[in-house]
Amino acid sequence: MTKASRSDPLTLWTDHPAQFVRDVFGVVPDPWQVEVLEAFPHNQRLAMKACKGPGKTAVEAWLAWNFLLTRIEPKIAAVSITAENLADNLWSEMAKWRARAPMLEAQFEWTKTRIFNRDSPETWWMSARSWSKTADRAQQGNTLAGLHADNVLFILDEAGGIPDAVMASAEAALSSCKEGHIVQAGNPTHLDGPLWRACTTERSLWHVTEITADPDDPKRSTRVKAEWAREQIQKYGRDNPWVLVNVFGKFPPGSLNTLIGPDECRAATQRAYRAEDVAAHARVLGVDVARFGDDASVIFPRQGLVAYPPLKYRNLDGTQGAGVVARKWREWGADAVFIDDTGGWGASWIDNLRRIGHQPTGIGFAARPNDPRYENKRTEMYFEAIEWIKAGGALPPIHTQGVSELIAALSQTTYSFRGDRLLLEPKDQIKARLGYSPDDADAFALTFAQPAVRRDTYAHRTPGRVLVDYDPLVDVA
Repeated sequence: MTKASRSDPLTLWTDHPAQFVRDVFGVVPDPWQVEVLEAFPHNQRLAMKACKGPGKTAVEAWLAWNFLLTRIEPKIAAVSITAENLADNLWSEMAKWRARAPMLEAQFEWTKTRIFNRDSPETWWMSARSWSKTADRAQQGNTLAGLHADNVLFILDEAGGIPDAVMASAEAALSSCKEGHIVQAGNPTHLDGPLWRACTTERSLWHVTEITADPDDPKRSTRVKAEWAREQIQKYGRDNPWVLVNVFGKFPPGSLNTLIGPDECRAATQRAYRAEDVAAHARVLGVDVARFGDDASVIFPRQGLVAYPPLKYRNLDGTQGAGVVARKWREWGADAVFIDDTGGWGASWIDNLRRIGHQPTGIGFAARPNDPRYENKRTEMYFEAIEWIKAGGALPPIHTQGVSELIAALSQTTYSFRGDRLLLEPKDQIKARLGYSPDDADAFALTFAQPAVRRDTYAHRTPGRVLVDYDPLVDVA
């Protein structure tokens, strides 16, 4: 097919992709989707900064199919933060819309890594690209390198976490084509990278569309339920980083890239509560087990809004460690004990405690969290700890052993996003920055591993004895 032989619909769809979507797929795009579709023919660079779930992947797929059908021998490369993410999202979206359009099914073949024109498979295609998890900057850049044609399109899905080197290769390809476009979309999860630069320092080069689910914004995406958005705001607050990203489609401010400021932590060391203020709450021990010779094993007690001075030990084996935990357990009357069992380091402590009649709970930091906002259990526990401080929690006095290390660890630990989930930076990076392992912070965070209640909450008396029907991990929320 040549340009001269094109029928009127193809010419119309080239200039008006929104009409293409209506005619070929039989759907009516949302107003913000129409804006992006109609901007495409007139802009080399399009960026969509979006909340969670507004339909941005559908727009990427519509533009890709429009470009494949209406341009001569186009070449399209698509990437995402991982190969799995690309396969599960944009690539499956491409298959979905092809199945709804007999015209596309007749002309194009879909495979797991490539879509191509049946008559010109070598020169008319779209390919799925990715880089290995161990790739360096040069290898990441090669993901989109070598794409040369008169008509080229690059699609960067979940662009918030895509390396800058990948975008640099796409930009280079625009220099030699007749018609070239870069389309990127994602949640504003990172304060660097291609999406952040498109929305800030390089905004003059990009057509930027901002999509929000804010229930009070008349231009909000209607595909996101207003009830859900209001629930998230009510539960976590309008300034919560997860809400900013996933509900409002906004970048979290730079100050929120760390968990909490040192001043807030120091203020928590000056709070005081009476024993009766927390008497109804469970007594919880968080136990971080040392992994290496220079690390410490820490037992951190907490009851309600009061965290008590931690106990620190070095060079304890499993038998010795179980002994000190058991002694504190009995003396304090703990209702729940959570021990770090990441990598099996706490296994001998847990086993020895069980041999002497105690039932601690092992916690894997990489385990699945209770709350889907978080990538893993470690992230969830740390964020719970920070919310506790902000809600009025009292830390031990600043001069207490381990408290200065605790404050340093909490105030210097950063977070990012993986997809739409919050993720703490690796512990090894924190240790390298602090010069010591954040054992105190880990033990403190473990006190938030699971909900717990007072033992006597479930105790009831019969003549001559006390019967206990008790589960310290019951969800009392």
